[in-house]
Amino acid sequence: MRILIDICHPAHVHLYRNFIKEMEDLGHQFWITVKNVASSKKLLQFYNIPFIQIGDKKDSLIGKGLSQFRYNWILQKLVRKNKITVGMGSSITVAHVSKLTKMYSVVFDEDDDQVEPLFTYCAHPFSDYLLSPDVLRNKRRKKNTIYYSGYHELASLHPKRFVLDSQVMREIGMQPGEMFFILRFNVFKAYHDHGVSGLSLQDKRRLIARLSEKGKVFITMERELQPEFEKYRLRISSEKIHSLIYYATMLIGDSQTMTSEAAVLGTPALKCNSFAGKLAVPNELENKYQLCYSFQPTEVDSLFEKMEELLAKKDLKMIWQKRRSRMLQDKIDVTSFMVWFVDSFPKSAEIMRNDPEYQLRFK
Repeated sequence: MRILIDICHPAHVHLYRNFIKEMEDLGHQFWITVKNVASSKKLLQFYNIPFIQIGDKKDSLIGKGLSQFRYNWILQKLVRKNKITVGMGSSITVAHVSKLTKMYSVVFDEDDDQVEPLFTYCAHPFSDYLLSPDVLRNKRRKKNTIYYSGYHELASLHPKRFVLDSQVMREIGMQPGEMFFILRFNVFKAYHDHGVSGLSLQDKRRLIARLSEKGKVFITMERELQPEFEKYRLRISSEKIHSLIYYATMLIGDSQTMTSEAAVLGTPALKCNSFAGKLAVPNELENKYQLCYSFQPTEVDSLFEKMEELLAKKDLKMIWQKRRSRMLQDKIDVTSFMVWFVDSFPKSAEIMRNDPEYQLRFK
């Protein structure tokens, strides 16, 4: 099979990297496309995944809209030239191009319709198959969505996939068991981030001051970091971040993705942004499994209260690992499911529609 994957976010490299390797071992061919995003390209290079750059990523809604036509044009030429069979990604472009060519589109989306209206209206109707976590069951406008028991993060962070780098602690000058905290700050430049806010500069200063009393503080940020925080910058390669999160005492910030990553790794995570309480996947991690907590920007004092409550627990990491184990009992190895689904495509789609419990063999 000839497969296209369009990478739209650095986290998507982790979503697909194990899948790509296993599918290549089965004899499938891949074409990977990515926009000019340094973090995404660096991860692809680290995992030895060849890629084709298709243009720059724009921040403004107008810029994104105009660029979309160019992305569609480039990908449809690529698909026709290489006779691509299946296109994959959390990508409007893949969905559109599938209607312009003979390529089938398999779109992975774990966000709620109401928080990503542009993607819902511009990608979902054009996708041949939409795959989403089962916590979104009956919440999609696209009625023929295929649901699976997992999260995007479990494609790389499931225990069958995650390889812990025990040297990462030494690299940051810490010893096993020492308390340290990761702060992750977002810049909110995605199309669905319009009008969204997170932690204020004052909140960040307050966090650093309090946590510095308990242990070492490291800050990671998508783009620019305020000069006053530069001394806290986390200086490790991006592919090592998940091992560091695993060892961290706590992760706090306003990032969606990294909060969920910390949760599935069994590290307490607190998030403050305008999406708090509005997304099914984080809500399940919080309400059902108690692996993370989310707060609106107006509730930042509640975040600090919860942080103090967690800091007072001596067996905090042990409690979270038990909660993680409970969550994993309910979920599948997402990569194994993806490999089966695409390798057996399109028969696999019929199987999942007629017998959704078939996926339980991938636990």
